[in-house]
Amino acid sequence: MPHLDHLTIVAPTLQEGVDHVGDRLGLDMPFGGRHPEMGTLNHLLRLGDDVFLEVIAIDPEAARPAHPRWFGLDDAERVRRDWDAGHRLRTWVARTSELDAILDRMAPLMGRSRRVSRGDRVWSFGVRDDGALPLDGLAPCLIDWGERGCPAGTMPDLGARLSAFIVKHPDPAAVERLYRDLGLVSPIAIRAGARFRYEAVIETPDGVWVLS
Repeated sequence: MPHLDHLTIVAPTLQEGVDHVGDRLGLDMPFGGRHPEMGTLNHLLRLGDDVFLEVIAIDPEAARPAHPRWFGLDDAERVRRDWDAGHRLRTWVARTSELDAILDRMAPLMGRSRRVSRGDRVWSFGVRDDGALPLDGLAPCLIDWGERGCPAGTMPDLGARLSAFIVKHPDPAAVERLYRDLGLVSPIAIRAGARFRYEAVIETPDGVWVLS
C-alpha cells in the first residue's frame, strides 16, 4: 500500500526554494540532480531513513519536454502566485510497488506511469496528462522506485528529522475518505483549517521548525 516517501516544495526558481528551506531550517540543502525527461532539477534533504524533502523547479538549461512537466510547473503564473501567498509545500509523494494497479483504479485522477531518471537512478512516476497536481496537491503523487528503493538512506545526513506532517483542510472528513480510497498508509495528521495547506514539523540540530 502507498505510504509517505517525500515532501515536495514547488518553487518558481530552484534558488528561491533552497533559500526558503535555508531560512526556515538553517540548513543548506544538497543538490539532487536533473530530470531530463521533465526538464526539471532539484535539491534534496534527508528527513529520516526512508523520507526526505525535495525542492523542485524548472531547469532553465534544459529543453522544454514534448509533454507537460510534472508538479504543475508549466503553469508559471500559478506557481508564482502560490509561492507569494506562502503556499510552498505544495504536495507529497507516496511510494508503492503497485503503481500501475492504483493508477488504473483511480484513472484519470492520478495520471499515467512515466519513466523518469536522475543520474543513474530510474523510476516510474504517475503524471497527469496535463501535468497538474492531483486535486491541486491534496492527493499525493505516486512513485515506484523499483528494486533500489527510496534514496533517502543514501543522502547526506544533516540531522533533520520529520516530526509531523499535517494537512489542514476545510473538510477533513473528505480528506480522510480520499486517503482511505487511495489505500494510503502514512502518518499524516488531518486537521480542520480555513484553507488547504500542508505543514511539516522538522527537528534540526538548532531546534524544531515548521515548513509550509
